[in-house]
Amino acid sequence: MIFSTLLAAVSLVPSLVSAAPARFYGKRAESDILVFKFADVLEQLESEFYRQALAKFQSQQFIDAGFASSQVPVEQFTTIQADEATHSVVLQAALKSFGEQPITTCTFNFDSALTDVATMAATARVVEAVGVGAYIGGATLLTDPVLLTAAASILTVEARHQTVLNILSSVGTAVPAAFDLALTPSEVLALAGPFISGCDVGIPANPVLSVTNTGTVAPGTQLTFSSPALDASVDTSMMLGGQPFSIALPFNACVVPEGINGPVAIFITSDSQPLLNNVRDRATTQLVAGPTIAFIDTRPQTLGQLARVNGDVALPGSAAPIVSTSTRTISPAEASALIAAGGSTQTAPAPASPTDASAGAAATPVAASAGAPAPVATAAGASAAAGGPNEFIGPSADGTITVTGWSMSSSS
Repeated sequence: MIFSTLLAAVSLVPSLVSAAPARFYGKRAESDILVFKFADVLEQLESEFYRQALAKFQSQQFIDAGFASSQVPVEQFTTIQADEATHSVVLQAALKSFGEQPITTCTFNFDSALTDVATMAATARVVEAVGVGAYIGGATLLTDPVLLTAAASILTVEARHQTVLNILSSVGTAVPAAFDLALTPSEVLALAGPFISGCDVGIPANPVLSVTNTGTVAPGTQLTFSSPALDASVDTSMMLGGQPFSIALPFNACVVPEGINGPVAIFITSDSQPLLNNVRDRATTQLVAGPTIAFIDTRPQTLGQLARVNGDVALPGSAAPIVSTSTRTISPAEASALIAAGGSTQTAPAPASPTDASAGAAATPVAASAGAPAPVATAAGASAAAGGPNEFIGPSADGTITVTGWSMSSSS
């Protein structure tokens, strides 16, 4: 058997579920009930994550993590927590109006993600990306257009949360791409399931997948993976997602291509065929594990520096730099691994060396304990350097550009 992995970078599918009018009439489809219950559990998870984080961390810990002021992140996390709690309240009220009982027995363990402020902030970014993907991907399960419209009103708020967290990361792009990821419920549980216990959401979870790289993940980085579903004795291959299909890369030589910015979803599959990038038609028989989410941040923006400082940098309008101490770094991929690990305790790696901006693109380093994130390089160089591992082959008649190991549309 040959394994492969997939990074699904974008999706064109509409959105999912949530919120509703004060009262519903008539019998609801089983799929509508399932979607509402599942969405409510995810909203509970998000609300509890922020509640625990805000209860644990004090003002100085936000400063030590590189934030210019604790007021900015605390204000934003508090607002996001209130939104998630409200979403859950409305979803539960809707379920009761259907004559159904919401799932309220779940417990949530975030020990691995709340070791320090920087790890929490990096994990929050992944959590919100999963939430957005869940709402988009659940759209095909809803039968009532009224419920779909109500769901879209929550999806837009979740996407705004994601933008805020991208900005607070200081190295991310506020809106990294023109399209967001879509995830099926089983794919969502591969990411969020390790945090959840004590309840049955009625949906099978895909096996958990983790990226095991330490330090920065960027174009040119060779990724490595861990999953209980993997058989180390067989060959593997990887696929990197684009639109409308994924992009295939060898698993044992899975090098992140140039030209990617923002979140990607990574899967392990049993063959090297691209997966369709829509949740309705995406094949499931060859899915072995995942997804996991990683952020490939190659376009940091000035806006993020207003809230969070990389290194000893003076804020706009200030002559005095903010000096950081005791910085250790983790990558967004490692934040994804924290989600996959659930309640287990993980230790962040040793500090990563600053990346020379002239040497290529770097992904998001996020401080994992006291201190500011490491400097981040901007993207440099062509996406297909001749003679390298991504050697340019040339455009085909259908407008695609083929590179050794992967291909994507020339318009993407």
